Amino acid sequence: MALYEHIYLARQDVSPQQVEALTTQFKGIITSLGGKVSKTEYWGVKSLAYRIKKNRKAHFTLLNIDAPPAAIAEVERQEGLSEDILRFLTLRVDALEEGPSAQLRKRDDDDRGDRRGPGGPRPDRGDRGDRGDRRPRRDEARAEGETF
Repeated sequence: MALYEHIYLARQDVSPQQVEALTTQFKGIITSLGGKVSKTEYWGVKSLAYRIKKNRKAHFTLLNIDAPPAAIAEVERQEGLSEDILRFLTLRVDALEEGPSAQLRKRDDDDRGDRRGPGGPRPDRGDRGDRGDRRPRRDEARAEGETF
């Protein structure tokens, strides 16, 4: 059997419980056709880069699948018929990723706080004291009577 990563996007106005029900429905199709789902990740509601069927946000779900191609074809057919599914993508991979996906790791990284470090906004710049005073802007210069 082949290994696949499958992601589907459900409409924003669908509840998370309905998304979970869709996931269990798709898992049932895969297992009934001789495959198995090794990992399921719900990524939550995320903004889309552009509108898809008048939706600006969607529920994202990842499935790691070990199944024959017929099972994947049936899941994709069912997703195409469902009005709650906006898009889906299935990729065949050589090996399934163990542990959390990059998307979940990214969510953990976002909680790390300030990234600038102890030196302030730009510690690599150093002291800019060697620069003299700036000359006045044109508006300020005109107010003082100077011309350019």
